[in-house]
Amino acid sequence: MANVRLEFKSSAGDADPQARPVLILGQLPNLHRVLWNDVRGKLQPRVTEEIWKNALGTLSPNPTDSCPLYLNLATVAALPSRVSRHNSPSASHFITRLIRNCLPSGTSRCILMVCERSEVFASACAIARAFPLFTRRSSSSRRADKKNIAIEFLLVGQNNGPMEVTTLKCLESATEGVRLAARIVDTPCNEMNTDHFIEEIAAVGKELGITPRIIRDEELKEKGFGGIYGVGKAAEHPPALVILSHTPEGATQTIAWVGKGIVYDTGGLSIKGKTTMPGMKRDCGGAAAVLGAFKATVKQGFKDNLHALFCLAENSVGPNATRPDDIHLLYSGKTVEINNTDAEGRLVLADGVSYACKDLNADIILDMATLTGAQGIATGKYHAAVLTNSEEWEMACVKAGRKCGDLVHPLVYCPELHFSEFSSAVADMKNSVADRENAQSSCAGLFIASHIGFDWPGVWVHVDIASPVHAGERATGFGVALLLSLFGRASEDPLLNMVSPLGEDEVVVTPERDTKRRRLV
Repeated sequence: MANVRLEFKSSAGDADPQARPVLILGQLPNLHRVLWNDVRGKLQPRVTEEIWKNALGTLSPNPTDSCPLYLNLATVAALPSRVSRHNSPSASHFITRLIRNCLPSGTSRCILMVCERSEVFASACAIARAFPLFTRRSSSSRRADKKNIAIEFLLVGQNNGPMEVTTLKCLESATEGVRLAARIVDTPCNEMNTDHFIEEIAAVGKELGITPRIIRDEELKEKGFGGIYGVGKAAEHPPALVILSHTPEGATQTIAWVGKGIVYDTGGLSIKGKTTMPGMKRDCGGAAAVLGAFKATVKQGFKDNLHALFCLAENSVGPNATRPDDIHLLYSGKTVEINNTDAEGRLVLADGVSYACKDLNADIILDMATLTGAQGIATGKYHAAVLTNSEEWEMACVKAGRKCGDLVHPLVYCPELHFSEFSSAVADMKNSVADRENAQSSCAGLFIASHIGFDWPGVWVHVDIASPVHAGERATGFGVALLLSLFGRASEDPLLNMVSPLGEDEVVVTPERDTKRRRLV
């Protein structure tokens, strides 16, 4: 699917399914609200109104269902009619599955998505996940033909007018970001080492007119980034901290997104086994999501200062590898005794958030990472885990997840009970917990927060995406839609404003710092 191009259109036009196969999908009540005149142009002459109505009558989603209308060239598919409170009303995960299973093959195809306007953003991102870009199958290299998929939204319910050009442009930017993140995560380390990742960042910067700042190799050591340097110093390709900065006039606050970019994680000297190491190319999922989201949100117009920080390293084994018992001085000024070299993500992120706090004077710091295997145990394969010092932002992350399809569920935030897990006799802290049965994912996030301080007055949000970063053997691009939605109120784009959980009019001056902060609803 690497050669598939997605085209979002206000109208995909009429075509015979024999020439352009079509998939029509939506929740069953929404499908029943569709008039025959709305779909006939995409189905005739192969499908009659009687066949269409009979097909709708046979659908019984549990949780989904589909019915062929004409051979395998025209299909109608039903999403779950109802979802639970911890799922997205768009049923976005089922959209991706249905497209993979039901969309006919062909060089020119059409998807007609029937939904309410509030579900358009999540649905578009779900569609994008069904079309990954990376492949090294030899058969694909021999195919020169490009495949086009026209995507049209048929809106039902309130505010069901035609799709505006600005909305279509936003969907294009968002889905490009999702597919970019997924491509980076899918790419193996021999093609996506730290050098290659920096090239990806530079390419995005060039497109946006932004020159990245790169702190790399020995300069990291000289400037005190002991976490990033210590993790990546044994690799052939040196570690780096890369920063993209968007600083528009009139900005009222400074936001920093910090992504974990471990391009491969062997575990270091605390080496992983043969069953747990495969798939560790995905350990850069946080940085990939930050890059995809940064590209999309800046293209759509972002009104505040936004810094994207990429903490890049390969956790390798070699003569220069960090050893258990080594002590590193991190950028925060705190010392860390290494008791597990496979707990490396928190080390690079600690340097990243410290830089965002000390050098960028960020008001809001969000770090995103494939941090812990325990995340999948805590919140599962579909929901990322969020840990934050703000109850308002915890609620906002959950709401944003439901609006965009990148689902999120809270972790326990209780540093006074949990941070003692990192006690060290010879340093400020260890890097891994003493008791692995005591809220591992929460503790891992607290390690990062400790390097800006638990009394820091700003907003800190940690999002652990270890499990939802992939579905089976394919990356999902998880995190891009979440960031776009969560910070959508700072965007100039009307669609991102609509899917944001931030309050539109509640802008107040915060006494303790000279800035305006957009409050949550």
